[in-house]
Amino acid sequence: MPEGDTIYQTARALGRALSGRRVLGFASRMAEVARADDERAFAGECVVRVESRGKWLLMVLAPAGEDDETRQRILATHMLMSGSWHVYRRGEAWQKPRDQARIVVETDEYEAAGFRVPIAKVYTWVQLRRERKIPRVEEDLLRAEFDAEAAVKRLLACDRKSVGEAMMNQRVMAGVGNIFKSEVCFAERVSPFAKVNRLTEPQARGLVKRSRLLLEANVLEDSGDRIVTYRGRKRRTTRSADPGASLWVYGRRGEPCRRCGMAIERELQGDGARVTYWCPVCQPQPED
Repeated sequence: MPEGDTIYQTARALGRALSGRRVLGFASRMAEVARADDERAFAGECVVRVESRGKWLLMVLAPAGEDDETRQRILATHMLMSGSWHVYRRGEAWQKPRDQARIVVETDEYEAAGFRVPIAKVYTWVQLRRERKIPRVEEDLLRAEFDAEAAVKRLLACDRKSVGEAMMNQRVMAGVGNIFKSEVCFAERVSPFAKVNRLTEPQARGLVKRSRLLLEANVLEDSGDRIVTYRGRKRRTTRSADPGASLWVYGRRGEPCRRCGMAIERELQGDGARVTYWCPVCQPQPED
């Protein structure tokens, strides 16, 4: 599943290509989105902006020349495990079959294709503010509005959950997935299986701070004109220049810990059986 850094970069690429441009063509294979298009066509409207909210991507559209928020609609998509957005120049060969595109937005210069998008909804701003599934800006680790102290309180309020499960709760802090959960817990020397009620406040604050630092480090601004979303770059949480040493623990089951040499372990965690990697020496679980 794409994590917050990937969705942020996708929103940035889509925004560069589409923001301020008139939609010349719009199509969707998804019933709810198609119904919204039937009620008021997206073709002819303009893309106001594209932004990320944790693991959600929001495309804001409005009639050309309209800046009234009440006239805007928000196309919200979530990628889960299979979805992705691509941007192509008109006439450029697509990297995936066209029949896998569930949403297509066309402008005079670009085509944005949402491939195998599993979740898509259309909201007004009033509806979006009522939607509990989509994080608020102050809950998003990559937004300037992120409230770290409030996130610490939300994390500590998950007292009976394991640390790993609580960190994955997008209403605690939006953007953390399996990779960052494992990497942040290792960096902070916290067991992802410890109960939150065993955390000290400084530990909780450290987890929140490190989560933001690592996500921000993976969305550093590039050249400024990059619009192609299907060419990813390698995620990095270590300071090593070696491409093979970009992560501390994730995906390294059985390999030696980069700190102590002990074999990294892997386990499925929580009700969702989410994969977690950790070092049993550097991240000992507190005794009950």
